[in-house]
Amino acid sequence: MTTTPPRPTATTTPWRPRARRAVAWASAAGIALALAAAAVAWSWFDELPAQVASHWGADGRPDGFSAPASFVGVGLALAAGLCALFAAIGWGWGSAVSTRRLAAAGCVWSGGLAGMVVLTSLGPQRGLADASQATLEGWTMVASVLLPLVPAVVAALLVPKDRPLPATAPVADDAPRTALRDGERAVWLRRATGGPGLAVGTAAILVTAALAVVLETWAMLVVPALLAGLFAAMFAFTVRVDASGLTVRSALGWPGTHVPADEVLGASVVQVRPFAEFGGWGWRVGRGGRVGVVLRTGEALLVERTGGRSLVVTVDDAAAGAALLNTVAEHSRSSR
Repeated sequence: MTTTPPRPTATTTPWRPRARRAVAWASAAGIALALAAAAVAWSWFDELPAQVASHWGADGRPDGFSAPASFVGVGLALAAGLCALFAAIGWGWGSAVSTRRLAAAGCVWSGGLAGMVVLTSLGPQRGLADASQATLEGWTMVASVLLPLVPAVVAALLVPKDRPLPATAPVADDAPRTALRDGERAVWLRRATGGPGLAVGTAAILVTAALAVVLETWAMLVVPALLAGLFAAMFAFTVRVDASGLTVRSALGWPGTHVPADEVLGASVVQVRPFAEFGGWGWRVGRGGRVGVVLRTGEALLVERTGGRSLVVTVDDAAAGAALLNTVAEHSRSSR
């Protein structure tokens, strides 16, 4: 006789309702931003040429044209497509609050980006008889990317943190442990830095900076400056295990995360392939919603925690970190 496996309960997947709520309101907000921009653009139609510039060359001159309605429609499709991508990540893999915040911010940013592209492209063409006479300043594209980050950050902050969810089951008997005497405390501290992603990021910074100088589009220098900050935040982390649990924090202070000792189900060492499992390097979301701080291929610390969540950090001496984390997790249960 065959039996149907039991469906996951709220205790094993408590994140799903929260993820769906976050995705729903963030998607609505992102699409609303895009629709608002489309409505403004629609009010301009009588002032626009029959064929508007829809693509711009590196010199800021138009090199592609379309009907105004088609251009706005493409903008709405861009918003819907990007928002659907971020929503799918949050809906299916939003076990960690960092993933849900990423999904919410991504949905809102997508709508804002599409709306800004539509408005900054069509605005300079109002009152022109021939769209080929239009020019697009370099700062407008930079603004299209950056300004939507403001509501995106607000959306991320509106996603609530996970409620405490202490483990009820003991740490597995075969999990590695560190021998500590009664009353003895220990700290494991390592730095995770560099990797191929940092080299790729450095190349991207140099290329965008050179492009801005060659084209004399000085507003574009904001892009390599922002990339420098982004890569500084994503490719240098401090990893610490102590009595409170595991703390992973960027050298800039953000992003970061903390796994309380009483929520650790078990820690172990795994081998990680960044592209195959996480699609790249940095702070990533992998298959099944696993969060990864993945800077290189090879040894990593894997932490399984309550609520169906897990965290992977590529770091040296991961075995010692796993053993100590299992030990403090066990002590946290005995001290309740």
